[in-house]
Amino acid sequence: MRGYLVLAAMLMAGPALAEPRPAPATVLLEPAAFRHRLDGEWRLNGHATDAPMAEVRIPAPVEIMVTPVSAGDYIACVAAGACALPGGPVDRADLPVTGVNWLDAMAYADWLSAVTGESWRLPSDAEWAQGAADLFRDDALGIADDPQNPAVRWLAEYEAEAARSRDRDREIRPVGSLNVSATGMRDIGGAVWEWTSTCLRRGEVDSTGAILRQDETCGIYIAEGRHRAALTLFERNPRTGGCSVGTPPDNLGFRLVREVPQGMLNRLSRWLTG
Repeated sequence: MRGYLVLAAMLMAGPALAEPRPAPATVLLEPAAFRHRLDGEWRLNGHATDAPMAEVRIPAPVEIMVTPVSAGDYIACVAAGACALPGGPVDRADLPVTGVNWLDAMAYADWLSAVTGESWRLPSDAEWAQGAADLFRDDALGIADDPQNPAVRWLAEYEAEAARSRDRDREIRPVGSLNVSATGMRDIGGAVWEWTSTCLRRGEVDSTGAILRQDETCGIYIAEGRHRAALTLFERNPRTGGCSVGTPPDNLGFRLVREVPQGMLNRLSRWLTG
């Protein structure tokens, strides 16, 4: 029944909703070291602690979409038979697509790569953070851990979650209308969280913040937004469950990065070096 309702919404919205969209606007991200709060779950002496800060650098230039993928863009992939129906509304082409899981985002990236002849994929956590720039939210609690009194951290976590609930913006706005970062990336930290290609990281640090051990759990991926969330790749509606820590995201969408071809990299390098 739901499929018929969605199809009816597509028809009422008119042919433009299902037609291929113009090439996405992007901004270039170049490799440049920056301080970044690592993603994942970390422990100090067996107790939960803030993720360490690290100097990171993306490995190569990429172009990241200025805005999240819209419902209109995504429905073109559905109409082509390459993407599954989203769980969010499709009656407005200008809204970001929502109700999509990690696999849906990957399917869209594969389809867009096929129809454009370019290489599109989900951004890594570091790429997303570099694009978000000044609008990236560090969700560390910023308190000293007390192994003798774990209630100190529990209370801080409770207060942080309560503040997030009070400050939530649940209105899904048209793409491009929310905000803009220093790099030119828009719509950061609103009512839509965005999938990344980064697997959930679990690690251990010492008292100085140095990393002692870390591993990855792929199948659970990082979604970026008003705070980080770790979600199973099948999750479309995080408010009903899923593998997330703390306050779950309200909605799940995504944007993509385009890998810069080597020929363009060579021309860019010559231009930058004069």
